[in-house]
Amino acid sequence: MQQLSRSQSEDPLKFRTTDVDEARQVIGERFYGNFIDVLGTGTEFAAQYDIAALGPLTIGRLGFGAEVRIRFGELGSYHVDIPLGGRMAWRQGTHTTSVATTASAAVFQPRGDTTLDRVSSDCPMLAVKIDSKALNGQLERLLGRPLRTPVALAPELDIARGAGRSWARMARAVSDELQADGLPVRPIVALPLQEALLTGLLLAAGHRYRDELDRPASALRPAPVKRALDAMHSRPEHPFTTGELAALAGVSVRRLQEAFQQYVGMAPLACLTDVRLTRVHEELRRSAPGEVSVSDVAYRWGFGHLGRFSARYRRHFGELPSQTLRSG
Repeated sequence: MQQLSRSQSEDPLKFRTTDVDEARQVIGERFYGNFIDVLGTGTEFAAQYDIAALGPLTIGRLGFGAEVRIRFGELGSYHVDIPLGGRMAWRQGTHTTSVATTASAAVFQPRGDTTLDRVSSDCPMLAVKIDSKALNGQLERLLGRPLRTPVALAPELDIARGAGRSWARMARAVSDELQADGLPVRPIVALPLQEALLTGLLLAAGHRYRDELDRPASALRPAPVKRALDAMHSRPEHPFTTGELAALAGVSVRRLQEAFQQYVGMAPLACLTDVRLTRVHEELRRSAPGEVSVSDVAYRWGFGHLGRFSARYRRHFGELPSQTLRSG
C-alpha cells in the first residue's frame, strides 16, 4: 500500500481489507501509529473503515470483524471512541482498565500510552480524533481567558443520556454526511460544525472547567471583549498593542481596559502574554529535546526577551521551559 500524502489523508476514505498490516497502516496514516493483534480464531479479520476529516477533527467508523487488541503510544490528541455495539476494554497511562459500551464512551488524553486491550468482534466504533490545540483554544474562547494547563477530560463519557448522548448523535450524523459528500464539506457549514463538536464535547465531558462553563455569566462578556480575545487566540504571536486591540474591538482604549478588568480580571496585554505562554507550553510538551530549542519556540510566539520570558513562564507553570521540554 502506498503512503498517503497530506492532502490525500484529508479526503474521505472507504477502506476494506482482510490484511492486518494494511489495516494497521491506514489507522497510522489517519489516526496514530499502532500494532494490531488478532485474538482467538472464532471469526476472520475483516477491517472496514469509513474515515473523513473535518478541520481539526478526524471522524471514522471502524470495524474489525474479529476480536482484536490495538496498542498505541501517546496519542498527541484528545480522542473519543464510541462503541456502536459490543464492548471494548481499554486503558491509558496509569488509568486502570475500563470497559466502553454503547452507553459509555472511552475518552483519551493526548498523553499516556494507550491500549485497546480487547475490542469484541461485534464492536464497530465511531472514533473521533480532536486536535489538542483546537480543543484548548475553544475552551479559552468559551472562558474568555487563557488556560494555565491543557484541559484533562474525564476518561468516560455517558452517551446514554443528556449532553453526552446528544454529542454522540451529532458526531455520528456528521460522519454520515462527510462520507456522503454532504453539506459539511462546504466551508460555510464545516466551520460552525467544527465549533459545535468542540464546544459540545467540552459541555458533555467531565473536567475542572465544567462548572465555570455551565454558569451563564461566562456567556455574558460584551462583544468588544470577545472580539479582542478572538484576535489574540487567532494570532497570539502578532505584536498587538492595546490601541490595535481596541480598534479591532470597536471601542476606545480606556473602555477596552475597563472591560477586560471587569470581565477577564486582567489587562488586555497581560491576557495576551498568558495566551502566548500557553502556546509555548503546549509546543514544548509536544516536542522532544533536540527537535526544538526553547529560544526558537519563545521567539515564534512573540517573546523577544528570553530572561523575562523564562521568569514569567516559571511563575505561570511552576517550572522552567527547559524542564517542560525535557519532560516532553
